[in-house]
Amino acid sequence: MFIDVHVLQTVPPSNINRDDTGSPKTAVYGGVRRARVSSQAWKRATRTEFRELINPASLGVRTKRVVELLAERIGSAIPDADARLAAATQVLKDAGIGLEKPRKRKEDADDTVEQSKYLLFLSATQIDRLAQLAIAAAGGTKIDKSAAKAAANGADSIDVALFGRMVADSADLNVDAAAQVAHAISVHAVNNEFDYYTAVDDRAPEDNAGAGMIGVVEFNSSTLYRYATVNVAMLEENLGDRAATVHAVETFLKAFVRSMPSGKQNTFANRTLPDAVVFSVRTDQPVNLVTAFEEPVEAIGAARAITAAKALATRYRAIESAFGGGATTNFVVTTGDGADALGEIAVPVSFAAAVEGVTERVRAALGVLS
Repeated sequence: MFIDVHVLQTVPPSNINRDDTGSPKTAVYGGVRRARVSSQAWKRATRTEFRELINPASLGVRTKRVVELLAERIGSAIPDADARLAAATQVLKDAGIGLEKPRKRKEDADDTVEQSKYLLFLSATQIDRLAQLAIAAAGGTKIDKSAAKAAANGADSIDVALFGRMVADSADLNVDAAAQVAHAISVHAVNNEFDYYTAVDDRAPEDNAGAGMIGVVEFNSSTLYRYATVNVAMLEENLGDRAATVHAVETFLKAFVRSMPSGKQNTFANRTLPDAVVFSVRTDQPVNLVTAFEEPVEAIGAARAITAAKALATRYRAIESAFGGGATTNFVVTTGDGADALGEIAVPVSFAAAVEGVTERVRAALGVLS
């Protein structure tokens, strides 16, 4: 079972995902320049949204400062701070996690504590397990490397199970991501614009006509097509629990649809909700419908979101006609724009009803009681 999530979302002037020069990210698709928001940016936003939906303590932590994190979890069980750090360092090395001294930076209060060589994604349970091993080792118990590896593996949190983990030094700690997220792109061509701004110095003399600061911010506005898919079987394998899998699917759908990357939010206040959402529960394979927009959408006499919804519905029907075998169940959410076109895929319902509909399908497939 695969759950495809298709989202059409109009974003006003904004710069929610910048490149190395500070410009909004873009991509060429269908021969024209499009606005783009990277998959990494929207996965980060989704993980942040998780914390509004479930207990943050049950989620994972992604950090290079894993020795400090583990030492904090060990706490007073090892009273001496140096011994605590040493115990945390050793158990991580035993688990096969590569550590190194960090590059010296002025803002680092202590640059002697080793860090992982890469961002390491660990669930709360895995951190607790490693802490218990470190405490036992400090008390004289001999801990072998297989026990340390076992502590760092399995018992994945929802976010680790969905987005995966790669440990370059120890492939057996890798977790294949159960969710894939596409780069969001605009359904139409865009040209970046520039906002020249000035800031007034409140303490400047009254006869001072100059500005305290001047600058330029680049931005664009667009209707985005966003896509993600969840492999339910892989998610169940990662979590090892069917009820947890149902809960993870429900949480992901809510978080991904409602999330928004936070770039330049204070400058543009650009947070919106989607114009339309389509959930497709498939039993064949995931299908990204971005080809609906290979020819840029031109809105003449109608909102661009309406035209985009028609293009999305047309492409969906064409693919199902050519390849489909009746193995798809759809749920459609609209805010009015494009309701007629998307209504040909499924009768529009509320967002809560759509999420519940998908969740019920997953629950039934896994044999989980309500």
